[in-house]
Amino acid sequence: MAGGGSAIRGSRVGSGPMGEQDHGFQAERITISYWDALGNETVRHFAANVPDEEIPENIDCPSSGLPAGRDKENPPQIAKLEPYKTHLAYVKERRTEQEAEELLEDALRQLRIRRGTVKP
Repeated sequence: MAGGGSAIRGSRVGSGPMGEQDHGFQAERITISYWDALGNETVRHFAANVPDEEIPENIDCPSSGLPAGRDKENPPQIAKLEPYKTHLAYVKERRTEQEAEELLEDALRQLRIRRGTVKP
């Protein structure tokens, strides 16, 4: 005799006394549309009793990965990516030794003030 599983004989898996209304499918909902910079619309559903403060103004659009906002006329802009910098570009941006020493002294002074070892 083969046996297995935990279902009671004669019952279907997943059946039970709860109907759709018990699962929340009949709950009142509001529909909010979000648009990204490319014009893609994303629709999200929220429970009607959710306060407006808890509904996000911006989300990430699943179709483009860009930020999407609730204002169709003025959606969030596409982030501007900085071009790749070579090592030489970073070397040119480095501070002089004097600027580096001044920054270090300032940071140490602020740390000593926080610790209370030196008075401002």
